[in-house]
Amino acid sequence: MSDSPFGFLAEPQPRPIRVGFVLHVMQVAGAEVLVKETIRRLGSRIVPTVFCLDKVGQLGEDHLAAGGDLVCFHRRPGRDFKVSWKLAREAGRRGIDVIHAHQYTPFFYAALAKPLTRPKPRLILTEHGRHYPDVVSPKRRAFNRVVLDRFADAVNACCEFSATALRDVDGFRGNRIEVIENGIEVDRYGPAADIAEQKRKLGLNPARRYVVHVARHHPVKDQPMLIRGFAAMAADVPDADLLLAGDGPQRSELEELVRSLGITDRVVFLGIRRDVPEVLKAAEVFALTSVSEAASLTLLEAMATGLPVVVTAVGGNPEIVRHEREGLLVPRGDWKACGDALRRLFREPQLAKKFGDAARQRAHEKYRLEQTIDAYHRLYRQVTGI
Repeated sequence: MSDSPFGFLAEPQPRPIRVGFVLHVMQVAGAEVLVKETIRRLGSRIVPTVFCLDKVGQLGEDHLAAGGDLVCFHRRPGRDFKVSWKLAREAGRRGIDVIHAHQYTPFFYAALAKPLTRPKPRLILTEHGRHYPDVVSPKRRAFNRVVLDRFADAVNACCEFSATALRDVDGFRGNRIEVIENGIEVDRYGPAADIAEQKRKLGLNPARRYVVHVARHHPVKDQPMLIRGFAAMAADVPDADLLLAGDGPQRSELEELVRSLGITDRVVFLGIRRDVPEVLKAAEVFALTSVSEAASLTLLEAMATGLPVVVTAVGGNPEIVRHEREGLLVPRGDWKACGDALRRLFREPQLAKKFGDAARQRAHEKYRLEQTIDAYHRLYRQVTGI
C-alpha cells in the first residue's frame, strides 16, 4: 500500500528533536521569553525540557501549569558542581538530543555535564546580554578557550556586539560564532488608529505628548540619565510628559530624583505593565538609556509600533538603530545629549514621523520572531542530523 495519493511512498518525517533548554530562571526577560516562544512555535517538531539552575520563575510556573517538563536544580552559591551531575542524569533519562544553554553560566554547567551524559547530546551556547564593565580574568578566558569552547557544537549570539565579546573578551573562536538576531511578534505592534483615544483608554491626557521608557528599574538601565535629560528639556516642551513603565530596586531613588528636579507633575510611574503594546501606542517617542545593552526586545517593540527612538550608543543598539535614520543615538551617561535629542524630536514632528516610519519598516524586515525561531530550528537539525 502507498501512503501517497500518487502511488509513491511518502517521505518519512524526521522525528521530534529532544531539546533541553538551560537557563538561570524562567522569568519574564529576553532569553527566557525566547525559550518560551521557541517551545510554543516549534510545537511537535521538538520535545522540550526546561532546566533551571536557580529558580523556576513566573514563565516556568506557566510552563509547568501547561503540562510542560521542567527541572530546577536550586543551585547553591558559588560553584555547585553537583548541578552538572544532576543535569547529566536528567538529560540522559530523557534522551536529550541537544542542550541549548542561554548565557555563560548555564553553558558552563551544561558543558561540564555533556561528557557525563549518556547518550551524549549536542551542545549549543547562545549569548545574550553582557555585564558592564565587561571584564573576565585571564584564567577564565584560558579555561574557555582550552575547555569550554571544545565542548560546544555551536556558538551563537543575538547581535554582533555579543558575538564580538564572546571572541575578544571570553576567548571563544571567532570564526565559528554565528549571529541569530532577536525577533519579536511584529504584528502585535503598530501605531494607534486614534492616538488621542488610545491615551484616554490608559487614563492619560490626550492633550499631552509622551516619551515612554519600558525597563526594570536597575542601574544598568540608567533611568537617572533619562530623567535628567527629560528635566533639561521639559520647560522647552511644556506639553510633554515622561512615562516610566517597570519596577525594580531603584524605584524609590528614581521617585526621589523626580521630586528633587521639580518635575513630579511631568513624570508618571506606570509600574509593571502587561499591556506594553497598548502603552507604546499612546506615546510619541521611545527612550532607552542603558549603560549596557545587547538586543533589547522592548526597543524592537517600540520600533515595530512606529516610534522614533532615542537610545544610548552602547552594545547592540547601534546595530538596530541607525543614527538619523530610525532615531537618535546619544553617548552613555550624557543626560544633556539625551535632553537635546528628545527636544529635537518633539520640536520636529515631521522628522519624528520619518524616523518612526523607518523604524517600523526595519523591525518588519529584519526582526521578525518567526525568522529567529526558524534559524534555531535549522541549527538544531544541523547539529543533530535529525
